[in-house]
Amino acid sequence: MEYVVSNPLADREIVIAVGGGIAAYKVAVMTSGLIQRSANISVVMTRNSRKFIGEATFAALTGRPVASRSFDPRSFPLGAHIELAERAELIVVAPATADILAKAASGLADDLLSTLLLCAKCPVLMAPAMNAAMWEKPAVQRNISQLTDDGVSFIQPTSGWLSCRQTGIGRMAEPETITTAIETAFGTS
Repeated sequence: MEYVVSNPLADREIVIAVGGGIAAYKVAVMTSGLIQRSANISVVMTRNSRKFIGEATFAALTGRPVASRSFDPRSFPLGAHIELAERAELIVVAPATADILAKAASGLADDLLSTLLLCAKCPVLMAPAMNAAMWEKPAVQRNISQLTDDGVSFIQPTSGWLSCRQTGIGRMAEPETITTAIETAFGTS
């Protein structure tokens, strides 16, 4: 008897938006796993994310140009925020920093990621990561509440060792956990 293995992520168009946090290295691991499952991945990187991990990493993993600037007529003649929003079946923001959460909750559009989120018609999944003190701030929790009301889904951070050399809540979920949430978003988990 031959077993057929289902591959629910095959040919799905996923945009992964990488925020500026040390957890960006986990996003490279997750991206590699999604590519190995035949998902089509486009990566958006914020200015601060490029301080933690390079564009070349994601370009090599995906085989696609990385979008990191609002205006890039060679790669995205209509505007990356428009072309990627039209292409995406799901947008995953990881790590979703306090800055990204605040911009998205208020509808601010001052960079590629924030304009992409305003153009998006597909589901958005965010995986927050930040210092425990930041995570616990009422402003951050208000932004999460607003985004939840706006239809954004969240993968909650975990408690553990943080890059600030403290233990507490704020660690971005592991790549496997985020991948499971992506499958759930597609109704395949």
